[in-house]
Amino acid sequence: MRYEVKALRGEGNPTALMLDAADAGDAASQALALGYTVIAIKAKALWPAWRWQPRGHFPLVLFSQELLALLQAGLTLVEALETLNEKEQRPEVKHALMRIIASLYEGHAFSTALQHSPANFPRLYVATVRASEKTGDLPEALSRYISYQSQMDAVKRQVVSASIYPILLSVVGGLVTLFLMVYVVPRFSRIYADIGSDLPLMSRLLMRWGQLLESHGASILTGTLLAIGGAIYIATRPESRQWLLRMLWRLPGIGNRLHVYQLARFYRSLGMLLRGGMPLVPSLTMVSDLLESGLRGQLIRASASIREGHPMSVAMEQYGLTTPVALRMLRVGERTGLMGEMMERIAAFHEEETARWVERFTKLFEPLLMAVIGLVIGLIVVLMYFPIFELAGSIQ
Repeated sequence: MRYEVKALRGEGNPTALMLDAADAGDAASQALALGYTVIAIKAKALWPAWRWQPRGHFPLVLFSQELLALLQAGLTLVEALETLNEKEQRPEVKHALMRIIASLYEGHAFSTALQHSPANFPRLYVATVRASEKTGDLPEALSRYISYQSQMDAVKRQVVSASIYPILLSVVGGLVTLFLMVYVVPRFSRIYADIGSDLPLMSRLLMRWGQLLESHGASILTGTLLAIGGAIYIATRPESRQWLLRMLWRLPGIGNRLHVYQLARFYRSLGMLLRGGMPLVPSLTMVSDLLESGLRGQLIRASASIREGHPMSVAMEQYGLTTPVALRMLRVGERTGLMGEMMERIAAFHEEETARWVERFTKLFEPLLMAVIGLVIGLIVVLMYFPIFELAGSIQ
């Protein structure tokens, strides 16, 4: 239930809070936890009460950008969070902000308050904020995370945009093929049955397939939809994604690119933490979740080697967590002491390399896919009309 709470804080003017609570007492408790003195509480009905409201993910990047702007404008952290809470309309986001504010009023650090909502704030974000609390430069940490997330999103957008055209082409080609087989081929088969001519083997097989689709169309459609639904369900399971990822890793060309992409993401995240002031070994533990399960064991062994005093470049090379370029840059970072900057340069280099590979792959794959679809559709059309061509030749 949503409640409108009129409350007062200190000597300020009364303000209206919109709170989601089980009852009026719960709403009053939430307002008191935020440091307000409750004046009045009024229930707000949700019309219609049965309507479905989609629950979105917490907008972490937008939250960081707005918080950064308010901090740079001179507001304190609590004031900035209260400002974001007052302008927020989404109940789930508003509830998360109120929990953070309440935790800050209880005397907890900002990173501790964020840690209580792991679904909204990943470990990497919490670690970045915790490192900034040691240096007292939260705006710089937020700016660094925004830049990091923007780079990661740019790589994802490029991969997604490169996949749109092949997927669209496959869907359209599949629909055209389905139309020919379900609607056109059965009608041609009836024409040829009336003529009674002897069809070539491939044309005869095509006509029989069309007749099968026409006579058992409902059963085949139901089975196809069930198969597609089952495939979608299986694809959404974590175990299935893990299995598919393992299969992709075994492919000679794609597996190597996936390995490089994961290393690039690993080095960018690690570089961001190191630049924020986090020690190396705890940073390695925090970013281990970004690696594929097989590489995590190698990272654990590399971390143990670093604890024993071995250079990072040696440990990473020994356990297969580098590339030739990354190894050279790590050695330079060890000599200069700029490990964070070097790791971000490693990530930038391999991200650009991955982007070029995706572009080359799509430029090669799209024409091949178009040729295959055109060949399938063309073959169906030729097999349908081939008996007519033969009949026309015999009449001449």
